[in-house]
Amino acid sequence: MEHLIWNVDPVAIDVMGLKIHWYGILFALAIASGFQVMKRIYVRENLPVESLDNLLMYCVVGIIVGARLAHCLFYDPSYYLSHPLKILAIWEGGLASHGGGLGAIIALYVYQRQVKLPFLFLLDRLAIATAIFGFFVRMANFVNSEIIGLPTNQPWGVVFERIDFLPRHPAQLYEAIAYLSIFALLWCLYRLSSMKQKHGAIFGLFLILIFSARFLIEMVKVKQAVYTGDWVFSAGQLLSIPFFIVGCVLLAMPYLRKKTAD
Repeated sequence: MEHLIWNVDPVAIDVMGLKIHWYGILFALAIASGFQVMKRIYVRENLPVESLDNLLMYCVVGIIVGARLAHCLFYDPSYYLSHPLKILAIWEGGLASHGGGLGAIIALYVYQRQVKLPFLFLLDRLAIATAIFGFFVRMANFVNSEIIGLPTNQPWGVVFERIDFLPRHPAQLYEAIAYLSIFALLWCLYRLSSMKQKHGAIFGLFLILIFSARFLIEMVKVKQAVYTGDWVFSAGQLLSIPFFIVGCVLLAMPYLRKKTAD
């Protein structure tokens, strides 16, 4: 059976020793696409577009710091606690999306105190931008042949030659497709429904969909945490559960309040 052979050079451009990696390009596209989505929303709702520069700066710092700390503390704590300086070595890889999400939420809270807009109102809108951000990040993971899936005989299996010669589930593409689909759904709900008026509902739905997809796709991923070899659930699945529960609460709250008011 023929499978796609994947062995792309992670370096996109190499000019006189200056190397630009595909991961960096796609991560920049992730930031730019999320920023453009937020800009369109701000223009549409007559919000202060000029304040988005601060939001961008806070979110980039929050996402990177949060994602790095979560990877170090949840996926390989013994190593990083023994080598604390390695926590700073982001260029060696290791960013956890759960921590990045928490970092973005903290960054949004700092930003919200400046612009004086409701926190859940902003979370709803940032959720839409985050979904498209996640799409590009997972495509970057695919280019880098990282976060690989388990071996498979399915015709869509991919051989990541930089890892081994086994056809594997392209788990990065599964997640990228899921995140792009979630972005499209949330954008349509924002534009065409009254959900955006129910503060917290879009963000709640975002958490439910994102972490349901993450929980399911983890089933075909190689476990990343070094200590979960014999566990039923992976670290990614365990970390997804509280986010899913919070999402259910946030989605239900505005509708329960409306029912109580009626």
